[in-house]
Amino acid sequence: MRTRPVTPLLATDIIVELIDRPSRPIVLVERKNTPHGWALPGGFVDVGEEVEVAAVREAREETGLQVWLQGLLGVYSDPSRDPRGHIVSIVYTAVAVGEPHADDDARTASVIDLESLPEGLVFDHKKILDDYKAFRKTGRAPGPLEDPRGTMPSNLIALLHRSAKSS
Repeated sequence: MRTRPVTPLLATDIIVELIDRPSRPIVLVERKNTPHGWALPGGFVDVGEEVEVAAVREAREETGLQVWLQGLLGVYSDPSRDPRGHIVSIVYTAVAVGEPHADDDARTASVIDLESLPEGLVFDHKKILDDYKAFRKTGRAPGPLEDPRGTMPSNLIALLHRSAKSS
């Protein structure tokens, strides 16, 4: 009998920009459940569900907004990012119009200026939002963490060609 590997849980978080307002503020929710605090809309991906579908569903469930995904900001996988356990989050950017209202496991849904984030952001959402601020300024999504093996040698291709010739 083959056993399944034990792997992290999979979640998605969504940075929702309201494009019908000046400065394109974002939507944050105050969580009903622990850990309590402010968070990006998001939640777990259901078995058999595509991650993008889960992102749109979670945004609608927690904010009442129909969102349109714009892109992938990043994959956040630090084992300590969530006090409930090792949960990997795939973070999308999205746009919406209208007035958010809390539902599902959100106590409140608020429109927040990106430069005036509230205290008490949970999980690693401050880091995610810092990455998003940089993305808005530069147009570049954050890159992967530094490779533990160090940086790739600038002459890697030449070394591979040399190795192939000598074998």
